[in-house]
Amino acid sequence: MGILQTVSEDKALLAATVCFGVVGAFFTAVKAFSFFKMILDVLVVPGISLSKFGAGKGSWAVITGASDGIGKEFASQLAKKKFNLLLVSRTESKLQALAKELEQAHGIQTKTYAMDFTRGNESDYSNLGQIINTIEVGVLVNNVGTNHDIPTPFDEESNETIANIVEVNINGTLKISKLVIPQMKARRSGLILNLGSFSGLVATPYLSVYSAGKAFLSTWSQALGSELAGDGIVVEHINTYFVVSAMSKIRRPTFMIPMPKPYVASVLAKIGVAGGSSVPFSSTPYLGHALFAWVIENLATTGFVVKQNYAMQKDIRRRALRKREREAQQGKKTE
Repeated sequence: MGILQTVSEDKALLAATVCFGVVGAFFTAVKAFSFFKMILDVLVVPGISLSKFGAGKGSWAVITGASDGIGKEFASQLAKKKFNLLLVSRTESKLQALAKELEQAHGIQTKTYAMDFTRGNESDYSNLGQIINTIEVGVLVNNVGTNHDIPTPFDEESNETIANIVEVNINGTLKISKLVIPQMKARRSGLILNLGSFSGLVATPYLSVYSAGKAFLSTWSQALGSELAGDGIVVEHINTYFVVSAMSKIRRPTFMIPMPKPYVASVLAKIGVAGGSSVPFSSTPYLGHALFAWVIENLATTGFVVKQNYAMQKDIRRRALRKREREAQQGKKTE
């Protein structure tokens, strides 16, 4: 009772205590509201129907990095929604096999174009533009990407790897988008999905160029989304944590790390729904990712997360270098 009596008798202290209590209650209420909104977004709120973008009406989806992983799954699920497909990736044989499979399974039309995005060849973009001008594009999935081979300090990374990441993850996305946007604006309809990463939400040491490229993708998506909203075009940056894929080098799914199929299904079911993201024109639709994003944005500090990323990537680098050493020794023994 001593403390309570002291507070009650001191008007200034009482007023300060009440003010801090009100601020604390307001802060807690805001956090609670954002958490429940995230849960409702992910589990209850429906996304924009893909029919708005021409599903089943002869429209086409352009998918980059389409031959493997997440890109291949986008192709499969959009084909099931009755979009015709223009599949763009590096390996012609994989593209042809996927195109044939999806045509037979879903009765759609397909076109393919094989190109190596690391080369930044203007003739490829010119040829691709000619194909795009012959079809009605309702959806663009900017999925193509490349990463550091292993976590590497920036000053030790090769110039080739740095150039490839910038060329594929930034320049390639910009150039493909510019080919598609004019016809979307003319029709006042379209969907652009930019596949992002948590490494763009908070910096990832040892993956500095990849991380910076994904941060660029996030801010560019916000700017582009604002510019095109009045033209009936939905731009969505998909904030992605790990997914089982060749790029992530993860083979087993967990609650936090899904297979491509459920992940892509969550993206397509929640178009226009923020999920776990508080960033404009961005979405974190998968439940495990949304929960983690909410924690990062609401309960952790940026400095703390960067330190955790540093420790994690440093450990991954250490194990990767040891693996390389073992493989090199085994190679010498077999010579």
